[in-house]
Amino acid sequence: MADKIWVAALTLCLAVALPADGAEDYGLRGQLSGWLALNDESPSTPRFGLRYIPTLSLGGTIGRGFTLDAEASWNAFATGAAPRWKDLNVEGRVKPYRLWVRLSSAQFELRAGLQKINFGSATLLRPLMWFDRMDARDPLQITDGVTGLLARYYFVNNANVWAWALYGNDDPKGWEASPTAKKSPEFGGRVQLPLATGEVGFAFHHRRVDLTRGLTGGTGGTVAETAEDRYAVDGKWDVGIGLWAEGVLVRQAERTLPAPYQRFLTVGADYTFGLGNGLHVLAEHFTTAAAARAFTKGEGRSFAGLTLNYPLGLLDQLSGVLFYDRRDHDLYSFLSWRRTYDDWQLFVMGFWNPVEFRVYRIPSGNNVFAGRGVQVMVVYNH
Repeated sequence: MADKIWVAALTLCLAVALPADGAEDYGLRGQLSGWLALNDESPSTPRFGLRYIPTLSLGGTIGRGFTLDAEASWNAFATGAAPRWKDLNVEGRVKPYRLWVRLSSAQFELRAGLQKINFGSATLLRPLMWFDRMDARDPLQITDGVTGLLARYYFVNNANVWAWALYGNDDPKGWEASPTAKKSPEFGGRVQLPLATGEVGFAFHHRRVDLTRGLTGGTGGTVAETAEDRYAVDGKWDVGIGLWAEGVLVRQAERTLPAPYQRFLTVGADYTFGLGNGLHVLAEHFTTAAAARAFTKGEGRSFAGLTLNYPLGLLDQLSGVLFYDRRDHDLYSFLSWRRTYDDWQLFVMGFWNPVEFRVYRIPSGNNVFAGRGVQVMVVYNH
């Protein structure tokens, strides 16, 4: 029902705002992907998936330098597993992927609906992964969006200001262990400023947390909800090599919680070496901790991340991703070969990981890269 309401709203907005001859941009595109994964589980359990994301876009100018456009896309997917190659179990779903309408000019943008909101300087281990759950190893970078309103203004000196208000996002997102309380709005903003050879950003977000739900089943305490504020600073500079840092402090207002403060920090660097066709190396170090006070010692973890990308030619690329858990001394390894044609892509991926993935907060059972194995993926874009 909610899907139909959004579609009707988008269509009505464009039909009213655009004159009969004003539609300048109309298109239907899509992405079809299928994959098969084998790992060292016992019994042997091949896993497979099929996904199609059709995207409809419509837009045009409405005068005085403004453009009105919209995008509607759906995520239709089926996944399955076959223990012992015979006990087939398949699940499928169709849900909105992006569903928004936008008013924009050369320096301004106002976007409403189901959309992707992300920002920050880090790549692999992102403290500012507030509204998405992108896995750096996923070649398609699939992530759910959030429903809300986003406004952005860009100044001529490359400074920009963001403001957002979210509502109706009931599942945990980003690093959240517990979701936002139902029928509770979220709001925040960001300022990004040029600084020397790079830029620096400051961000804030406020929400009410439902402590009775979450990836761990809730806190088990007597408090059902609490207010939460997030404060962030990040920066990125080019000094011959790329350097960046990203830090977040999260404060929950309920004083009876054992660790109402959380800290996230990433520092990183990248450089392309002149070896052969050019070897790009990117490294990040990430720490997180939960504590009773903002800057006291708490319980936490730290990870090191490394990516290497090397183009083998015009069609082929080889890449690898490594994560190292410094507390448990676990190594996560991922290697990928990609061949690209005009509309097709072929991926062959190998992975060697612990069974439980602790780098990102991935819901149980959703990690196809657990353990050791290989995955083959074919992608068609039209």
